Amino acid sequence: MSKNKDQRIDLTRFKFIVKGLGVGLIVGFVVSLFRFFIEIGLHYALIAYHYMRSHPIYIIPWALLMLVIALINARLIKKDPDIMGSGIPQVEGQLAGEMEMNWWSVLWRKWVGGVLAIASGLFLGREGPSIQLGAAVGQGFAEKTNHKGVGRRVLIAGGAAAGLSAAFNAPIASSLFVLEEVYHNFSPLIWTTALSSAIASDFISMNFFGLTPVLHLHYFESFPIKYYFLLIFLGIFLGFLGKLYSYMTLNIDKVYAKIKWLPRNWDSVVPLLMVIPLGLIWPQVLGGGNSVVLGISHFWSSIAILIALFAVRLIFSTISYGSGLPGGIFLPILTLGAIVGALFGKVCVAMGLMPEKLVINCVIYSMAGYFACIGKAPFTAILLITEMVGSLSHLMPLAVVSLIAYTVTDIMRERPIYEAMLDALLPEKEEEAETSTFQDRIEIPVFAGSFLQDKSVRDFQWPKECLLMAIRRGERELIPHGDTVIRSGDTLIILTSHENRAWIRHRIDQLAQAVHEKKQLAK
Repeated sequence: MSKNKDQRIDLTRFKFIVKGLGVGLIVGFVVSLFRFFIEIGLHYALIAYHYMRSHPIYIIPWALLMLVIALINARLIKKDPDIMGSGIPQVEGQLAGEMEMNWWSVLWRKWVGGVLAIASGLFLGREGPSIQLGAAVGQGFAEKTNHKGVGRRVLIAGGAAAGLSAAFNAPIASSLFVLEEVYHNFSPLIWTTALSSAIASDFISMNFFGLTPVLHLHYFESFPIKYYFLLIFLGIFLGFLGKLYSYMTLNIDKVYAKIKWLPRNWDSVVPLLMVIPLGLIWPQVLGGGNSVVLGISHFWSSIAILIALFAVRLIFSTISYGSGLPGGIFLPILTLGAIVGALFGKVCVAMGLMPEKLVINCVIYSMAGYFACIGKAPFTAILLITEMVGSLSHLMPLAVVSLIAYTVTDIMRERPIYEAMLDALLPEKEEEAETSTFQDRIEIPVFAGSFLQDKSVRDFQWPKECLLMAIRRGERELIPHGDTVIRSGDTLIILTSHENRAWIRHRIDQLAQAVHEKKQLAK
């Protein structure tokens, strides 16, 4: 009897895979159009800057155009502040139950504001807004099909993966990014839905932009093993520069706060006017950075040029993002990593440590390492660069550089930048639970070394506002009782009110920490 019960057909994942395909197709069109208009706008902006260099009289109407863009974005941000910045922290907060968004308001306002901001030449990426656009489509799909609770979050996560996939044509890395950085849970239902959405979205994007990888860099040979010792120093170098980037990006709002006479939603005036002299002097460095990475060999004629390029990109990327304009840091981070790799490679060549033909290899490895240490998502970094470059021959050196760079920032106790951004967005956490309209489920993974590991269910003081209803162990779901021992690798499935999801997570973390500290004192 039990055997037949175990073999019954379960169509839950299949149904969500089909729904994920639907979400992915819609997101593919939305984000591909977003990406297309950004590329067209940036193309004409570069033409305008080249023209203004010989016809300076047109700088005045161009400055007026930048003010109009600032005005439009100021109005959009005032109506819906959730469109500010990257959008990844907002999606992460929404999936964790920390915040909610109006999907239609975010969808059209983020699309319009993002196109205007990024196409103007600011150092902002399209990937963060693409993730938020995808999540908004997923949320809208969920609401139109009457999905609540877990089903709604699954579709939002699938939409987020689809958004990144359409932006970078990297469906595998996009799915992993949502699991590793945004949702923080490797639930089978989540990853199958995210992957199906990402594949469908990538299919649409390839029909718009072709099959060539986004960052298709030509290189001469695989990195010889005898030069691997250089990768250790490259990873350490990236780790320290990653710390610098995180510090500047997370504190730039304090600089903008000192401009008392300018309302927060009008901060975009600063970078939109500052970009004009930069565009007149050095137009080829404008934009999120895709063209800089693809043409990186044109910048490494001297080490001094690379240092200047890194300084300009670092400072102005921070200024652009800190203004609150709809735009991300994903691509600017990869661009800075590419510049650091070129700089490191040229220094090694000058010192006679390696041949010049391997500089392009350092560029590729540095992009992954820089994102790994700033986003604290090394697996995503490795797969993302592999898909974006279009070659599997770099996996080993990518892993080496990413792991070392990640370890350096981890030793310095640097937090994932998107997590830190989310905390800055949220108000102080409520100390009391809230009443709710319906019951919902949350999933809490138990990692190796967790305070909950190897504890019996009855040995932990569970908050009275929740119920531990199941423990997922591999493909099985166990119904827990008092003597059930929680193992590392388990996923706790907890029933609570919809509004209390985030509160319960924080409360369980606090209680687990208290148990750990009590044991430490007893020793």
